[in-house]
Amino acid sequence: AALLASGPDGEMLWLDVTHRPGRAPGVRLMGRYLLPPCKQRWHTCAAFLPQGGLLVCGDRRGSLLLFTCSSSSGWAAESTGVADGGTDPVSEDSGSESELSCLWHKGALPLEAPLSVLFGLHGKTGVTSVTCHRGYIYSTGRDGVYRQLRLQGQQLELLRKHRPCKGLQWIEELRFTPDGDLLVLGFHADNFVVWSSRTSENLHCVPCGGGHRSWSYCDNPSAEAFAFIKCGDVMLYHCEAEPREQHVLLASLHGREITCVRRLGAVEVPGHATLNIFITGSEDTTACVLALSDHSRAAVSLARLSDHISSVRALALAGDEDFSDEGLSALLFSAGGRAQMECYRLLCAGDPDSESTMACQVVHVASHRLDEHWERKKNRHKLVKMDPETRYMSLSVVPGTSTKQLLTPWKFVAAACSDGSVRVFGLLEAARKLVLVAESFHHQRCVLKVEAFLHTQAGGERRHLLCSAATDGSLVFWDITSPITDAADALRRAEGEMQPLALGTPLLTIMAHSCGVNSLHIRETPEGRYLVASGSDDGSIHVCLLEVALGGGEATAGTCLHLLERVARPCAHAAHVTGIRVLRPDLLLSASVDQRLTLWRRGPDGLDALSTTFFHVPDLAELDCWEVAEASGELRYYCVLCGQGLEMLHSTA
Repeated sequence: AALLASGPDGEMLWLDVTHRPGRAPGVRLMGRYLLPPCKQRWHTCAAFLPQGGLLVCGDRRGSLLLFTCSSSSGWAAESTGVADGGTDPVSEDSGSESELSCLWHKGALPLEAPLSVLFGLHGKTGVTSVTCHRGYIYSTGRDGVYRQLRLQGQQLELLRKHRPCKGLQWIEELRFTPDGDLLVLGFHADNFVVWSSRTSENLHCVPCGGGHRSWSYCDNPSAEAFAFIKCGDVMLYHCEAEPREQHVLLASLHGREITCVRRLGAVEVPGHATLNIFITGSEDTTACVLALSDHSRAAVSLARLSDHISSVRALALAGDEDFSDEGLSALLFSAGGRAQMECYRLLCAGDPDSESTMACQVVHVASHRLDEHWERKKNRHKLVKMDPETRYMSLSVVPGTSTKQLLTPWKFVAAACSDGSVRVFGLLEAARKLVLVAESFHHQRCVLKVEAFLHTQAGGERRHLLCSAATDGSLVFWDITSPITDAADALRRAEGEMQPLALGTPLLTIMAHSCGVNSLHIRETPEGRYLVASGSDDGSIHVCLLEVALGGGEATAGTCLHLLERVARPCAHAAHVTGIRVLRPDLLLSASVDQRLTLWRRGPDGLDALSTTFFHVPDLAELDCWEVAEASGELRYYCVLCGQGLEMLHSTA
């Protein structure tokens, strides 16, 4: 076993510890590394990457540093008197004091300046451990999270962070078990805790007095032991391995209600059934990436995202969501309570060797919180401070922003906010920046839904349009082309920093309902018009047909919306309509808290109910729909519903 030891003098020792049955343990000094004089600090932990001759160190400032020590192999062989291809260096007296004393006085190999530095990654409390496993680097700290990194060239790249459980603020070490579980070792108050990431539960909780003491933990299939020093005494906690009496009949997806769901796509795995990939958000402050098989009807969790400090209320996907040989790749935006928004890059591909036959890589791209944005504002004493309890109720990615007309690497996403505002954010994935670029408080009340859509004229001219819905039942339409174009220019000049712009004056306002709009969907017709369907708290459904007319003036002044037709169906459901989709210009699907899923045909005389299906998910929060063309040419519609559970249904057109 390889062991890296460090001290306050800036010197790292690489030791090789060998234990054979019936023989005394052997210790061999493989190398001594001295940090550059300007970088000497107390390194708390380190991990050696032999395949690249690299050393990853963590220090008490919470930073991770990457050093190269490629020339150490020849030096180590020379210092120990063993050349490549020689005999086993561990002899019977390899652990003698004379040999170790000789090795300890050898000169240390100076290291060059670090290749990569991630400063303050774990905060001021320091890094407690660095571990390498299956090509990834894991670091832990006393900030209550452990982070996953990878090596890109000769640079450390942070992928994501994990928060095992609430209250576990002191994480000391990670252990990867042979059965695929990840054990998190740490301290919760004055107790030593072993947390299982697979079952999300405490396996052991030992009152030891806290983490400020020497301790050691050992586990094997037959027994587990935890030794620590308390009040000068050596204490031992030992337990024999026992069969688990708890048997999980059906694993839960979330600990609380599922508030939102989005389908990423489908992945075909050779020799296995096609898997549908979903992302769900919940009141338990997590988002989950799921794989659902039509044949087994079992949902398998591929990744769990735990960066939110409050509930996850909205999800949105952007990027390449189509199937390819490499799999699925998309940007995921998640938002919810405490005005917090997170962005991830998802990479899903088939992996026949894994238990779920799927592999999902998650890279955390950027995050944004309004209270942190407020602290960076100039002259903020002259403004009314934002409400820290603001929630994002809905998200919608603005389509078609990377065109010849708008050449920008920025992606834009619109958010409906509980403080009465409609906000637009810009994301630059390469720089990992998420910036607030525009906002409007036109509604003056809680905004429940937003939906962005793209209009393209015959000549190729484009307009980015946005619909927002509030608690008073109104639908407000915006032309956000000019704010997006101005924001892209400002971000390019200011290198990713700007003051939010105004969205301008709405194009059209429609009073569609008597109370809050809980569901909204927009679909373009073959004639280039737009069907806007909405559902309300009063159980009604409203559908209107809009036409976009463009003039020769400025973006806002030259865009007009004409209301051609509107249809309302009062009392379409017996409770809140929380999900609606326009499947075709003549076919709609609605779902309600009354647990009814209804197909409607849109005709000259209004909406006619075609069929009604009862589903099993109580307190329906949202639905998502997609269509699949069967081998026979038949078109089949699928929908997934979420609330107090998750359910997938399908119907034939």
